[in-house]
Amino acid sequence: MTKSEEEVRADANAVHAEAAAVVDRTEEWAALRAKHLHPVHERPASNGRGVHHMVLMCSDVEETINFYQGVLGFPLTEIFENRDYPGSTHFFFDIGNGNLLGFFDFPGLGLGEYAEVLGGFHHLAISVNPDKHRELKASFADQGIEIDFDFDTSVYVSGPNGERIELIADELGTMYGQDVS
Repeated sequence: MTKSEEEVRADANAVHAEAAAVVDRTEEWAALRAKHLHPVHERPASNGRGVHHMVLMCSDVEETINFYQGVLGFPLTEIFENRDYPGSTHFFFDIGNGNLLGFFDFPGLGLGEYAEVLGGFHHLAISVNPDKHRELKASFADQGIEIDFDFDTSVYVSGPNGERIELIADELGTMYGQDVS
């Protein structure tokens, strides 16, 4: 059964309120900003040119294609054998702005379910235009996709492999109306 938007928001707010009551890190964040966050005009240019691709693991290639291309509308761009593991599929989706999301399947390795660990993957946030954001969000229930978290311009869903995907209606370089670039 799918939770209502209000139930999801109430659950998330309860978790956040509980965590905030445990520890107040406001002073720590202010010290980190003062020490490391330079004004825009003083920042050096980045050595990076952007995300070429990010690769996640999948258990079922076709199910993954159906979700990312069929549900989310990210075109499949290529499929070939993974050079690191014979028999493994390496495939890519266009997630806009010259960025690719790739997947591997590793048949026979007996990989476990998704687990959140330090240094590991938490979620992938993909910017979509506001109209597409509303359209996708409205379509999830009809497609049997449960919304994990929904707040304003952000909606989180789980992909077919347990991965967390955030679809965010904010422009690249902004988050909730604040410049983060």
